[in-house]
Amino acid sequence: MNHGRSSVWTEESICTILNSSLTMEVNCSYSCGPECWRSSRYPCLQVYVSVNATGRIGLLSYNEESQDISSECFYVPKCQKDHAAMQAVVVNISEKLKAQQQVRCYYDPAEQQGSVLLSRLYDSSAIFHSLFWPSCMLAGGSLIIFMVKLTQYLSILCEHINKMPK
Repeated sequence: MNHGRSSVWTEESICTILNSSLTMEVNCSYSCGPECWRSSRYPCLQVYVSVNATGRIGLLSYNEESQDISSECFYVPKCQKDHAAMQAVVVNISEKLKAQQQVRCYYDPAEQQGSVLLSRLYDSSAIFHSLFWPSCMLAGGSLIIFMVKLTQYLSILCEHINKMPK
């Protein structure tokens, strides 16, 4: 899904954190080598917020990707064998969120999505950089080719001038 064009979480607001809790264990699988998969679990962190601009209460997700993977959990850690490490990451995030009363968030003004995002993967800055830097590379490459062709032309022109009778 290309969220850059079709993301419904377009409006920015301040959200007040209402509740942050670890609710359940979610199964996941990780690679242990070629054609080898093992299962593990990670704790599901649910964070409820109130969107200050609308007063609406919603479930907070970290970004579009975590929303796609699990609409129930705020953050989905990379699945790994060490359950304690994943637990520690999620607990650390939970504690940092509890310490903050308010966070900047993105919501759907049309209310098609009840969830709210903490950050967007594809904001205007990402779109700008994904277009600007390749364009600079193209322009730089074109300039180099132009300079080589100009040098070749001037070299041929100089050779013709030197061959002219004086």
